[in-house]
Amino acid sequence: MTDVERVGVVGCGLMGSGVAEVCARAGRDVVVVEASRTAAAAGLERITRSLGRATASGRLTAAERDAALGRIAVTADPARLADRDLVVEAVAEDERAKLEVFALLDRVVERRDAVLATNTSSIPVIRLAASVSRPEQVIGLHFFNPVPVLPLVEVVPSLLTGGETVRRTHAFASGVLGKEVVRAQDRAGFVVNALLVPYLLAAVRMAECGTASVEDIDRGMTLGCAHPLGPLALADLIGLDTVQAIARSLYAEYREPSYAPPPLLARMVDAGRLGRKTGRGFHTYDAHGGGAMREDGSGVATAAGPTRPVSGRRDGEQPT
Repeated sequence: MTDVERVGVVGCGLMGSGVAEVCARAGRDVVVVEASRTAAAAGLERITRSLGRATASGRLTAAERDAALGRIAVTADPARLADRDLVVEAVAEDERAKLEVFALLDRVVERRDAVLATNTSSIPVIRLAASVSRPEQVIGLHFFNPVPVLPLVEVVPSLLTGGETVRRTHAFASGVLGKEVVRAQDRAGFVVNALLVPYLLAAVRMAECGTASVEDIDRGMTLGCAHPLGPLALADLIGLDTVQAIARSLYAEYREPSYAPPPLLARMVDAGRLGRKTGRGFHTYDAHGGGAMREDGSGVATAAGPTRPVSGRRDGEQPT
């Protein structure tokens, strides 16, 4: 059983909108806070499109879609979070931005035992917990993209997280949202990204030095290892800026060379080529990002046709 009936989400981008959607689909009242009215409107549209895809695929009825939308309010007013039982921070993977959100939540959320969760994929939870007056209520609740499709959640207590907070968070993720829960220690990258990101970075280095083309690197892993996406297409899906941020957190924690962001990744982020969300990363995508994972989780659309590698040489080609 769980006492979490009213959920707050800060940030309505790719992750925040997904968290809001699954909570609403599970029957919870959801308030999502964005930085501006324009961003709030865009976030609500993102949620509406996702629910529409679920309905079109037969995973939701029209009545269920409308009921879920009716449980979601997207606003630019953080005071709307005052009565929440659980708030999930889902802003960009930037420690300073997350600290600002937790300072805000500490002031605004009235219930003293409300769970203050972070969806960080790499930043140690203790840094956020230590910044508030109720560190025992802070916990990592790391969802995976796309949130409505992927079943996994990492629950990450810090050294200061209370046992009751852990119990309530686990019960909510598993019992209410129906997610599979992995418990991880509070170390940068937790379980999944500590394994995944070095693999993605190795693929970037392989493209950077010209070992193989972008297409062949991805085809090697989809056709040779039965991965649903190649590593460079997956990096595009995650967002190259997010991959770089996670890599920096991992390298700062462990000082392992395999965690250091390659120069090519940094140059692409500087150029604004962030992957699907900008239409171009290691692959080029159409206006809708080249497709999306099916609602039933059965597959993922790959990049929109073969493209010239961003770097890495074809036979006889020099890097640019």
